[in-house]
Amino acid sequence: MKSKLVAAVAAFSAAMAETALAAPGQPVDWQIRFQDAASGIMEQIIAFEIYTLWFIIPITLLVLALLAYVIVRFRQSANPVPSRTSHNTMIEVVWTLAPVFILLFLAFPSFNLLTAQYTPPPADITLKATGYQWYWGFEYQGEDDSELSFDSLMLADADRADAGKEDLADYPRLLAVDNEVVVPVGKTVRVLVTAADVIHAFALPSFGVKMDAVPGRLNETWFNATREGLYYGQCSELCGKDHAYMPIAIRVVSEEQYNTWFAAAADDLEGANQNLMAAIAADAKSVDVAANSAE
Repeated sequence: MKSKLVAAVAAFSAAMAETALAAPGQPVDWQIRFQDAASGIMEQIIAFEIYTLWFIIPITLLVLALLAYVIVRFRQSANPVPSRTSHNTMIEVVWTLAPVFILLFLAFPSFNLLTAQYTPPPADITLKATGYQWYWGFEYQGEDDSELSFDSLMLADADRADAGKEDLADYPRLLAVDNEVVVPVGKTVRVLVTAADVIHAFALPSFGVKMDAVPGRLNETWFNATREGLYYGQCSELCGKDHAYMPIAIRVVSEEQYNTWFAAAADDLEGANQNLMAAIAADAKSVDVAANSAE
């Protein structure tokens, strides 16, 4: 029985790992941790979360043990005459200093993470994201005639075939959009976040990005994607009846693919998107063929 249980757990873990690898940048079934990191900031966030668990778990177990001890040791039947102790200097010192030291060990790594988040390197690309009820508008801001703007709406099931996005593994329901944001890998993207009507929130879990979109205010965040792929996020501030239907999709590609897409998107966004998808599919096929040949 024990061996069957171990085998079942191993199979389940392998299936979850395979699912996570097959669909980076989006949530997976039975996920209890963060999405895989696709930026340096998200890697730091995950490391800090693991670090804090080394404090949270022992403290939780200690409190649980103390509660169990008090319940058993000082129950009425075992302790009919309660203690009248009103002060204990040692206990007062311990439960004052111990939390102070614990908080100090948590505070300094937290400050380092906040400093990294709010000290962006020089931006290679500036992107303005505007939240609407209930979709996102994006604008690439540059010099001269290098600006590009478009809206990004959740992809309707009826439009999947025309968009060439029928694969639910890559374009999941309620997360896929008609027009993805495209950025080059390894470049710093400065994101100016605002809203046109009510408060929204721009959130990309794999990049460690979450910023409120407030009407009349420009909030700033940034990310630097470390690997290519298609990454999803959502509005994370309750903004009305269709709050759950305004996803965010960012496609990270090579710099060459990005330059080609950007040059074509100004005149024909739909065509540029189709050509980019075809180029990515061709590259993936070439990698598969090379891998099979090597084997």
